[in-house]
This record gives sequence, C-alpha cells and structure tokens, in this order.
Amino acid sequence: MLKLVVVFFTLISFSSYNSAVVDHSEWDVLLSNYVSNDGRVDYKRFKLDSEKLSNYILTISKNPPAASWGKEETMAYWINAYNAHTVSLILKNYPLNSIMDINDGKAWDLRFIKIGSKNYSLNNIEHDILRVQYPDPRIHFAVNCAAQSCPKLNNRAFTATNLESKLNQLAKEFINNSSKNDLSSNPIKVSKLFDWYQEDFTKKGSVIDYINKYANKKLEASTKLTFMEYNWELND
Repeated sequence: MLKLVVVFFTLISFSSYNSAVVDHSEWDVLLSNYVSNDGRVDYKRFKLDSEKLSNYILTISKNPPAASWGKEETMAYWINAYNAHTVSLILKNYPLNSIMDINDGKAWDLRFIKIGSKNYSLNNIEHDILRVQYPDPRIHFAVNCAAQSCPKLNNRAFTATNLESKLNQLAKEFINNSSKNDLSSNPIKVSKLFDWYQEDFTKKGSVIDYINKYANKKLEASTKLTFMEYNWELND
C-alpha cells in the first residue's frame, strides 16, 4: 500500500513538472543585456555570460510544451527556443564571420537541440513545428538566423502576454526597414524571405497585399518587385 502511495505522488509530481509553464525571464535579461534595439548582438560579451544561457537552455530542455499550455505560450516557447539555440550555436563557434561557416553552410540541419526526450534541428523547429502548427507568416520576422539580412533578434523574450504585439511590431519594423526592403524603388526591392517563403505570405493574397498590411506607405497592387541579395554576415 505504501509503495502505491509513493508511486501515485511521484506520478503527480512528474506530471506537474512537465506541465509547468516555462519562465523566460532569464533569457529576457540576457537579450536586454547583449542585444541592441536594432538587433545587433554583442557576441564577445555574451560569450562571457554563456553559463546563464546554458542554464536557460537546460530549463527549456527539461520543460517541453504540455497539452495544457495555450497557443500563445507554446508558440512563444518555440520561438525563444529557436533564438536561444541559434545564439548558443554562434557562441560555441565564435569568433566567426557568418553562420554559413558552420557545418558547411547547413547549421540549420544540426540536431543539437534537446527538448524533453527528443533531438531537434533549427529546421525542425521552424519548418516542422512553427510553420505547420502555427501557420502565421509573422513567424519569419521573429525567428533569427544570426545574419545581417535576417529580421532582427528582438531584445526581449517572447511570452504569451506579449506575443501578438511583438509579432506585429517586428513585422512592421522589418517591412519598413529600408536596409531590408526598399519600397521606394521601382520596381521595389524586397527581402529574399518573401521569395523563399512565398507560399506563407500569399495564402490570403499577393506578396504586395501582405506588405501593405504593415507598410507605412501603401503600394499599388500592380507594383513589380525584385528580391535583394541576402547578406549572411554575422549580425554583430
């Protein structure tokens, strides 16, 4: 009887642990300390504080999303996991000129991310989880690839509370950033993201329609566009 009681309470504790919502405050502090408002990362200083990043990564590793979590909480978790592991990968290889210097340009295929009992790559998180379970094009402005042409690394952690406002903010900032998208040229020059993930941005219209949701100056529906060359230099 005593053994059954012990097993019962052990199961309760294990279940409670796995369903606990993750506290992203440690990641939030690291981002605010080492990432500027425009998304520049001070990897040199960040590397000196890499133990705290490892602690946060261990926390999310031990606390995978549970069925009891809401959509916003789960989505914020996976975006934070993607960005934290990208920074971790850069720090482990720093100094370097580009994320393309890692694994022969295939850093996103490395299955170095342990979440619960499973191993993931960055591609797994982005393409098999985020894009499939949460088909929201704004995801592309939230996950960061550590490159100059990539949307900026937001210097605050995502949470269930700020997710919606942050996704809108990042979409608007990226689309109106003239170094990422030149909307004043003719034809306009836009990020390769709109080419690579065109299927995501055109589910409810054209790429121009999507850009117009966030552009400060609206474009004509007939506007022609070209794609900018992607700059893979490190976002430091």
